[in-house]
Amino acid sequence: MKFNSRKDILFSFIILGISVFLTGIMILDIVNGKMEKEGYWPLFLVFGIVGLLLWLFFGTNYELSEKDGLIYRSGPFNGKINTDRITEIIKGKTLWVGFRPATARKGLIIKYDKYNELYISPKTNETFINKILELKSGIKISDGHKELK
Repeated sequence: MKFNSRKDILFSFIILGISVFLTGIMILDIVNGKMEKEGYWPLFLVFGIVGLLLWLFFGTNYELSEKDGLIYRSGPFNGKINTDRITEIIKGKTLWVGFRPATARKGLIIKYDKYNELYISPKTNETFINKILELKSGIKISDGHKELK
């Protein structure tokens, strides 16, 4: 089952705002004639950065399958975590440090192996949790500091 990433106002404003700002600066430089032929390399750099930001924003999703477990994609970054390796899911919290293939706050912190964590933000946390529990029922689900199951 495939889950798209939830997009909240803060991340939308930051990513889309930076993209519009950088694109606007480049367009103004081109229109005003400030950019010479030798100066086109910043244009490629800025549009590369904008392209990466938009790819991260629109290309973030998660998939759960019996064979592969949790598959996450965020632009050019992707990976797999077998459900047997997942020990706990903390819902409703935000992980500010570490790998975050997510575009919203108050998502899910997936704890796997001994010390590894992954932060994701599926459209609905509850649907994702219910589906992953179908694949492996022994995962501990907690809500911040309270254990739910």
